Amino acid sequence: MYLLVAKLPDLLQNPLFLTIKRTILKQFIISICFLFSSLASFGQYNFSGHISDPIAGKTVYLSLIENYRKMSRTYLEQILKKTVTDSTGYFEFEGDNLLEENRMYKIHIDDCSETVNENHFFGNCVNTKSILFIANAKDTIYFPTTFNNEIFCDLTSTNSASADILKIDGLFNEMAFDFASFRSDANERLNSKKWFNKLQDYGKTLNEPLSELYIYQFLSDRKNESYEYFTKDLQDNDYYLELQKRLSKVYPSASFTKQFEAEIEAFSLLGNPQNKNRFSWIILLGALLLISIIFNMYLWQSRRLLVNNKERSLFEALSQQEEKIVSLINQGLSNKEIASTLFISVSTVKSHINNIYKKLNVHSRDQLKGL
Repeated sequence: MYLLVAKLPDLLQNPLFLTIKRTILKQFIISICFLFSSLASFGQYNFSGHISDPIAGKTVYLSLIENYRKMSRTYLEQILKKTVTDSTGYFEFEGDNLLEENRMYKIHIDDCSETVNENHFFGNCVNTKSILFIANAKDTIYFPTTFNNEIFCDLTSTNSASADILKIDGLFNEMAFDFASFRSDANERLNSKKWFNKLQDYGKTLNEPLSELYIYQFLSDRKNESYEYFTKDLQDNDYYLELQKRLSKVYPSASFTKQFEAEIEAFSLLGNPQNKNRFSWIILLGALLLISIIFNMYLWQSRRLLVNNKERSLFEALSQQEEKIVSLINQGLSNKEIASTLFISVSTVKSHINNIYKKLNVHSRDQLKGL
């Protein structure tokens, strides 16, 4: 007994004992959090956790991810709240300002100074640590540190969908390893088909369209090697239309649902060879129609100029007296009225009219007026 008491200080400082002590403390905190969450009023959320450095005053941010193309970085417009850690490295977000439906959220922390450098908002800080998760206004989630003091690698939640992103990231890592194991076109084609099927099937089993949307945004990202296969898979696979229906059913008014619908339509239009050919034919027919209109306008204008020039040359052959008579005929005057106006005889008028008919190649007053 004396030896045990004498060795007690050494035992208390033993790394194994400290690890066990920390684990018990974490489990106790988790139990307390879930106890209080069960007593909390409807619509209250609580997101809490520990960071590896027990230093007070470190800023932690909570963001809402509505645009799934903005997951890799943190944008100022996404940030909902911020808090600071206490002396044990503990942080907590709570309230009733979240949506009742599931949404994607991000918690992130870094060592950048807000007053000097805001790089942590744009994902450029090497010290940035973050975690994506799914939650709603009623969830209680705890983010513990791991045995090797890594943060944001695990979570415990009242929402079964919260950990989906972590599970999917694990599959992405396996996929990357498969692609890197042997870099060849044959291996890439084989692995693309294998992993697209595997990820899409796994997404369906999660029964959460948001989790499937996370998979989709990765596979369809132009920066990833999967993008080329995605454009082909989109044309042959009904999965994307089925996902669109699931999103519309569960999240009919959400912005990411509209975003997904617009993307699928755009990808289909650009990626489908039939649509490309149809689009090309429309352009070709439109160009031919435009050329035809321009050519016909040119012919009409040329003919009009030709006729005008011909008529002008014919009228130039008339004498001054004959031009006066043509003008009076166009005014509707009779031969007698023309004779009276020009102070000549009616027979002289008739003689001039016959000459006019011959020069202008017409046979009646109506034809003359038509000119």
